[in-house]
Amino acid sequence: MPRAIANGVELEYERYGNPEHETVLLIQGLGAQLVHWPMALVELLVERGFQVVRFDNRDIGLSQKLSHLPVPNGRRLLFRTMLRLPYRPPYRLDDMAADSVGLLDALEIDAAHIVGASMGGMIAQLVASHYPERALSLTSIMSTTGNPRLPRPTRAAAAALVAPRPDPADHEAVVARGLKLARAIGSPAYPADPEVLRQASLAVAARSYQSEGPGRQLAASLAAGDRRRHLRRLMLPVTVLHGKDDPLIRVACGVDTARNIPGAELRVIPGMGHDFPEALMPEFADAIEAAARRSQAH
Repeated sequence: MPRAIANGVELEYERYGNPEHETVLLIQGLGAQLVHWPMALVELLVERGFQVVRFDNRDIGLSQKLSHLPVPNGRRLLFRTMLRLPYRPPYRLDDMAADSVGLLDALEIDAAHIVGASMGGMIAQLVASHYPERALSLTSIMSTTGNPRLPRPTRAAAAALVAPRPDPADHEAVVARGLKLARAIGSPAYPADPEVLRQASLAVAARSYQSEGPGRQLAASLAAGDRRRHLRRLMLPVTVLHGKDDPLIRVACGVDTARNIPGAELRVIPGMGHDFPEALMPEFADAIEAAARRSQAH
């Protein structure tokens, strides 16, 4: 698969569709690889006339691992965050936003429709805020503003997120952890078939699995702070998509995101948690396309 140097970091990426068409840049969340973006969504976007670029963030998948940096303790990070105690992460979400823009530079893409899920939504917000000339539209999926007053994850979701990561060589343990996390944060109205989920987890583990990168990404997410003042200055079409039953980033976080972005459209999906149910991919594509078409009408 192709790689590019972006912001000094080597990123693995894939591109689909006609390069002459407007680009949708897909930014994944904490510990998630590019393959966590369902191909059904990619194909729908290509069918609707977009080029699609998805990539592995730094420290995950087949992108460069920043192994020279320390790995914070996830439980301690959550504790410090709850007490609002400051700490210095190995890198920041701003660095990851610069990675995303660096990838656009490497691919010679002037501007794109920026789409992010979970932590990727936070990164996408920063791209739109810090690099407005590079963002045609923004779709923020199951993400948040960083407002400290927002509700926290359920205890089960938080525990599954920061559970110790097993030895990468132990694929069964890796899959078991992935299945436990999926059960904790999945969509109650769209339960995944256990065997399909297991096979997908095995494929992800075989592609790449390491325990350190997600810890550094978690530190970046928890240290990101409140983005509302940046979001209030956004001047582009925005769709906010959120599951009503998300136990990890609660639906109030999506509501707060839309409330703080001028003109943002909020779409809340009943029965959706913090995942990508196959049955909802048309609604995901609709949300992304809605923001993109509004940008074309400007």
